This record gives sequence, structure tokens and C-alpha cells, in this order.
Amino acid sequence: MAAELIPALVRRALLEDGAFDDVTSPIVGAARARGRFVARQDLVVCGLGVAREAFRQAGASFSPRTKDGARLRKGAVLAVVSGRARNVLAGERTALNFVQQLSGVATLTRRFVDRARPARILDTRKTTPGLRALEKYAVRCGGGTNHRMGLDDRVLIKDNHVAAVGDIERLREKVYEFASKGLPIEIEAQDLEQALVFSTFPIQVLMLDNFPLPLLRRAVRLVRSVHPGLTIEASGGVTLETVGPIARTGVDWISVGALTHSAPAVDISLEL
Repeated sequence: MAAELIPALVRRALLEDGAFDDVTSPIVGAARARGRFVARQDLVVCGLGVAREAFRQAGASFSPRTKDGARLRKGAVLAVVSGRARNVLAGERTALNFVQQLSGVATLTRRFVDRARPARILDTRKTTPGLRALEKYAVRCGGGTNHRMGLDDRVLIKDNHVAAVGDIERLREKVYEFASKGLPIEIEAQDLEQALVFSTFPIQVLMLDNFPLPLLRRAVRLVRSVHPGLTIEASGGVTLETVGPIARTGVDWISVGALTHSAPAVDISLEL
């Protein structure tokens, strides 16, 4: 996780919540409070460091009782928070928002990972703007693998790149130019014909996008006959119901946008 990003992210979230101008909490006066973060469902934990920072900035103490990446059962205690009651209440919602959302990503990722073995589950760039580093950290906590962090760390030639180049031989030339510079290259195929042509290029990863299951199985077999060592990735609308059958086609990677764009927040409460 990009730890240097956390203080500023938390500060913005606390300001958004009016945490330093709470007009209700003066009712508690100088009272002190001690509370527990309790799991209300089975989950994979993520975001404890962000919660600690939220309470630190709010003026309360946060002590984890587990670690990010741990699997917890319903009723387990994630952490204990203590301090002046008004400070605890100031940081409560921001801390919970981060932990619930990030643990949601980690929990969903773990479900995909468990169903996809031995294929590897990867995330995508379909993340919440400004929170990519945290959400991709949550994917790792759930046992998944990060794909690209951004456009600047890997060559990935997608369908729109192919369409814009407009000619397969010109595309081949461009791929060879990338390869001559030592850049790792992945290319996306939309159909079997493209998959077989692209597998002759000097690439490391071939993405098979939105291939129906029978066609995916056939494509994997044919591509392996052309380029046995090529890493094959499946993508496109992968669900918990389909990830197992996709994995059994023999692909190496399965990329799942839902890990970050559709993960439901888990149920965690702060009990004083």
C-alpha cells in the first residue's frame, strides 16, 4: 500500500465528514469511551492502517487485534479504539468507511481466488478515482494479483489500439519495436483469428476477451500449440459462477473488474 498517500486521503475524508466541526458530539462533554470494531459477517480484513490514521488525526487511539489479509468469522474483533468520546465519534465513520470498503474488496477477491485455482486472479484499472493504490492493496490482501497500476507501467495493446492502427502487419511492426526496447507486452484478442495471429508476435501475455467458454477452451488449446510458453489471460464479464469453468480451460490469468468496481462493503460496526 502506498503509505505516503494515506494521511492526505484520510484528511480529505475527515474534512468531507465535518469531523472537526461536529455540532452533535459536544453533548458527551469530557466523557471517555472505549469501543470495539466487530465483524458482522465472515470477511477478509483490509484497511486497518487507514483506520488507525483516521483516529490518530481525530485524536483517538486505535489498536488492531488482527492483521490485514486475515480471514475472520462473524463476531470477531478487528480492533479496539479508545479516547475522549467526542474524538472517537469524530473518526468513527471515516475509519469504518475505509475498512468496510477495502475489506469488501479483499473479501470478494478471496472468493474469486478460492474458486479459480490454479489460475491467478488479477484486478483491472476499474477503480475508484484517487483510491487505486488502496483498492489494489485490498486485492492483494484477498490473495489476488495486481495487473497494471496505470498506463505507464506495462504495454497493453487493447482492441481500440488495434482498431486505431488499422493494419495487422503495421501492428506487428509496432510490437517488434516495443520488444526491441525490452518492454513486456500484452495484447488483447477479440476472436480466434486474432488470437492465433497475435500468438506469433513477440509478446509475453495474450488476453482473450469475452470468449464464450467453448471457444475459450479451443483458443487455449490452439494458442498453446503455436506458442507453448505464452501466458494466457481471460477477461470480460467474469463472475463467481463462471470463474471456475473459465479456470478449467487452462488459462493462466483471469482478470476481474468486479473486484474493485462492484465489491459490496462488508458489515463492521463500532460498539462502545
